[in-house]
Formats: sequence, structure tokens, C-alpha cells
Amino acid sequence: MEPILHLKNIYKNYYLGKQELQVLKDISLSIFKNEYVALMGPSGSGKSTLMNILGCLDTATSGTYILNGKDVSKMPDNDLAAIRNKEIGFVFQQFNLLPRLTAAENVALPLVYNGTSKKLRIEQALEMLNRVGLADRSHHKPNELSGGQGQRVAIARALVNNPAIILADEPTGNLDSKTSTEIMQIFGKIHNEGNTVILVTHEEDIANYAHRVIRLKDGVIESDAPTHKKSLEPAL
Repeated sequence: MEPILHLKNIYKNYYLGKQELQVLKDISLSIFKNEYVALMGPSGSGKSTLMNILGCLDTATSGTYILNGKDVSKMPDNDLAAIRNKEIGFVFQQFNLLPRLTAAENVALPLVYNGTSKKLRIEQALEMLNRVGLADRSHHKPNELSGGQGQRVAIARALVNNPAIILADEPTGNLDSKTSTEIMQIFGKIHNEGNTVILVTHEEDIANYAHRVIRLKDGVIESDAPTHKKSLEPAL
């Protein structure tokens, strides 16, 4: 079985003046369809840089990245933007919702960029809001939503293009523990429905929802193993 995502010998260097800073050092890993993976590591470990490469927000200095059968390692920015919009759904800690748009309009945004008709955009947005339990908040603007509801809208937006991968960066970082549990139950439901989920977190209890944890330290993979604690079944 071909992996949905395959990194081989990935290096990422930055330059501070004439000084070269190696952030990722010879990273190789494969993630398969419908895996649920947590990416962990302390500040400075390289996990944010690796997430940006996985999400096609940045490119490696050297090495190969195959995403859904396509070599994205050397793609120009325009092609990477198209791949991002089609293949990857992003969920961020800050939600990144546009304040003047309703929940449904925020969810429909990715469909604007791929030319979907307005009628179909709203239909699909409402379907996704229903999927995350927010159908009754479709006309509310972000300032009329709680933190947990805002993150649900962000998750619905990530799902609306039916992407191959959901990439979540500290998705519970701004939420209280009860709301965090609710959001992680939604990710469990999404995974159970067939999506591949990659979760970037520094919290052990959040990583335990995943089935596999990849730990980074000083730019290398320190460990890559199944979680000891089976992920909690979604209560939705």
C-alpha cells in the first residue's frame, strides 16, 4: 500500500546572515490513509517547520516529499497553493475566521478559490456545519460564537473541500479542558469517517487521542510509536 504522504531525507536550513542553521536533519517518514498521527516536540525541536513542509506552506532545502502520489518537493508556489487548497484541510490554534463573515460564509471560503457555484458552496458549508454539530449557528458571526464553536467552524472549513489530510496545529491551545475534550471527540469522529488526521501538539493528553506519536528533538525524529492509550471513542 502506497503512503498518502512520504518524506525522504528531508533537510531544512535557514540562514542568519552568513550562519547556517539546520532545523530539520534527514527526516524520513510515511503516513498512510486514515492514520491518526500526533507530531510532538519541545519548542525548537523543528515540529513547526516540519508541519509547514507537510502542509506545503514551506519547502525543504533538500529531500523528497511525495503527497498523494505527487512529488511536491520542487513545485513552484502557485502549484503548491493549488495542492494546499485541494489536498489539505488546515485547523489552527487561532481559528483564523474572518470577522465580517457568517459561520457558513467562513466555511465556504475554500470553495470560492476553486470556482464552486455560490448555491453549491452554501449547501456544502451547511452540510459541514451539521457534521460538527453547528447547523443552528450558520448565520452567526465569529464574535457571536464561543471559542469551542469557533473551532468547530474552523474544522468544518477544513473539511469542506474533502481533503486527503486534516492538519491541525495546536487546535485546543486556546480552549478550556472541557471544550478541548469536545473538539478532540470531533477529530476522533472525523478520523472514524475515513480522514487522515495529523495533529501538532505539545500536550501529552491531546497526543493520546492519536494512534501514533512522532516525537522530534533537535531536528531529528527521536521516536515514532503507537500510543499506549487507545484513543477515546467520540461521544458524538
